[in-house]
Amino acid sequence: MPSENQRWETLEALKNSPKGRVTFDPYWSERGEHILAGCKETVSLSSHSAVILERIDSQSLLKSSFLDSSSIDLEDIPASVSSSGSTADLNDKLSALSSAPSLKNHQKDVSGSSPKLNVLPEVRDETRDESPEADVSEVPAPPSPPAISLLSPKAMEMAGHIIRFQEEKREQAKVALRERQAMQEKLVESVASTELEHLKRFEELRELKQRQEFQSIRDMMDRETKESMGRQEKLKEEQRHRIKILNLRVRELEQQRHREAELEKQRQVEGRERLRSLNSIQEEILQLNQLLEPSAQTNADFPAAGLASHSFRGNQLCSQVSEVVRKTAEGEFPSVEDMTVAERALCEMRSVIRQMQEEAARVQEKKKKDQEQEEERRKQEALQAQQEAQKKAEQAAKEKAQKKGLQNSAEESTLKWYKELQNSAARCAQSFENLSCPKDAQTRKLKMELQKAATIPISQISSNSGSQLREIFDKIDKLLSGRAVVCGGKSVSVSQHPQGLEFVGYKLAEKFVKQGEEEVASHHEAAFPIAIVASGIWELHPQVGDLILAHLHKSCPYSVPHYPPMKDGTPVDEYQKILGYRVNDSGVEGQDSFLKRMSGMIRLYAALIQLKWPFSSKQGSVPHGLNHGWRWLAQMLNMEPLADITATLLFDFLEVCGNALMKQYQGQFWKLILLLKDEYFPRIEAVTSSGEKGSVMRLKVFLETSLQSRQISPPKGQLSATFWRS
Repeated sequence: MPSENQRWETLEALKNSPKGRVTFDPYWSERGEHILAGCKETVSLSSHSAVILERIDSQSLLKSSFLDSSSIDLEDIPASVSSSGSTADLNDKLSALSSAPSLKNHQKDVSGSSPKLNVLPEVRDETRDESPEADVSEVPAPPSPPAISLLSPKAMEMAGHIIRFQEEKREQAKVALRERQAMQEKLVESVASTELEHLKRFEELRELKQRQEFQSIRDMMDRETKESMGRQEKLKEEQRHRIKILNLRVRELEQQRHREAELEKQRQVEGRERLRSLNSIQEEILQLNQLLEPSAQTNADFPAAGLASHSFRGNQLCSQVSEVVRKTAEGEFPSVEDMTVAERALCEMRSVIRQMQEEAARVQEKKKKDQEQEEERRKQEALQAQQEAQKKAEQAAKEKAQKKGLQNSAEESTLKWYKELQNSAARCAQSFENLSCPKDAQTRKLKMELQKAATIPISQISSNSGSQLREIFDKIDKLLSGRAVVCGGKSVSVSQHPQGLEFVGYKLAEKFVKQGEEEVASHHEAAFPIAIVASGIWELHPQVGDLILAHLHKSCPYSVPHYPPMKDGTPVDEYQKILGYRVNDSGVEGQDSFLKRMSGMIRLYAALIQLKWPFSSKQGSVPHGLNHGWRWLAQMLNMEPLADITATLLFDFLEVCGNALMKQYQGQFWKLILLLKDEYFPRIEAVTSSGEKGSVMRLKVFLETSLQSRQISPPKGQLSATFWRS
């Protein structure tokens, strides 16, 4: 059957078309979709459809029962076959097909018997909606051809099965949906009941928590009440403590106010004292400046240029002091800096005067050279006569010593001088008895401050720096001059007590000797800085020098020289104290310690007699000069030697002062040294035991070396000129 074969070829072509490859989804009902949701694509025929249609004749089409269910859209044919034939040919074929009456009648019969299977109009409508290209075609659209059903009975049966299957699935979906709804309702009821139980438990827990919180709040309030009561008690106690502290502070402030008032009074006193000192400095500078005037110069040979320069410098210094005085004329007291400026100006004025005097002395020295040459002959004659007289005196002393032997005590004049110094020191100590033994706290405090101001500067004396030594000297000089000094952050002056000057002078002298007893005994070089300060103070304040000698003679009677005899009824301990030994509860000090202290004091004395304060404004020699050293050495050689102590003191004295005595007395000194070695030294060896030969051997070596070289070296620690520039 050729027609049957052609129809099957047509169906095969339709099957292979895009529309025929639509897949069936069995779950379309569960998703709520239409069964033909996936067939919304544009239906088109392949390029072979025109050839197939040419083979189909009208009779075979009328006889075929498959054309009833054809869903081919004839409006899609021009679009699908446009590539193989012209549009006019296709329209002619379609019109030929539509003109066949049997085809139309057969179509009506088929459509009347199977209205449900005629889906061609729907497909055509969809194709018309989805294919707008047909509307815009240049060829007018041909009349709609009759619907052609291409379904076979087997396809119809398959479609029916599909519809029944869909309905069954729809019913199953409805049943499953109802079951699922029932299940959901049961689940909701169970969840609601569970949540209701949870809500009840939550309410119970919330009530329990509220009760617990209420109880904890009540407990916390009780604790806070107790704590607040405790804090109130603590605050009350702190308030009472603060009141006590405030009362103490009020008392302290009151005491501080009194102290400030006292300090203000003291500042007023110090200010007035500084003002008096400033006036005295100005007066002294003006007096010294008058010496620089040409009218005051008695030496006509003095150069006018040097005198004019000194006068100009003096006027400058006077202007500086006048400027300081002008500041105080406004009602204010001079400050410490002002006093420093004034004192520096005074020192510089003194140095100017000293320079002028030195220049005048050099001028006079040139003038006196001729006179010295004339007098030299007479001096030589007088010296020869003096030497002959000394020889006769020495010979007489030797004869007297050979007849009577050496003395056991000092000469009457020396003893008288020694007793006068001790009596003067005792009277001085008695004069400030009220200050030395104060009865009130104010006087006791003043005594301690004065004692510190007197002793601390002496303890600070050293050979480190010349400027430091000058500062110490100036501080001691200020204190003895009645001016205020600062000690321990406080200002103190001897004018604060009527007996302050005597007390300070006594303590100064005592401290100088104590430094020799302790510091010089340990460090021999310390004798020179201590001695030069003591010499400068002695020169400006002679009463202090006498007190220094009195304390030195009392602590070391061999510095007189004096060997105190033991009187009847005097205890041994008391006699040893008189000899210079230290006696305490543990007994008498050892011989080595005793010799060490005596050595320190005799070294201080040997340095004191040869030194002069280099910045002194007074002209002249040392206040207690080398003549006293010569006297001491001569009297020592006229007294019987004592074991150990005599050799020690002679060695220390000659080591410190031998060079100065050699320069001063020259040949007479060497005669005395020769006498010491030949006649006095054997006596020392005779009284010295075998275990005490150390000091004797040192003295022997010193004498032999000195006589052999006819020279005594300068002592160690002597202050040089460069020291004062440090």
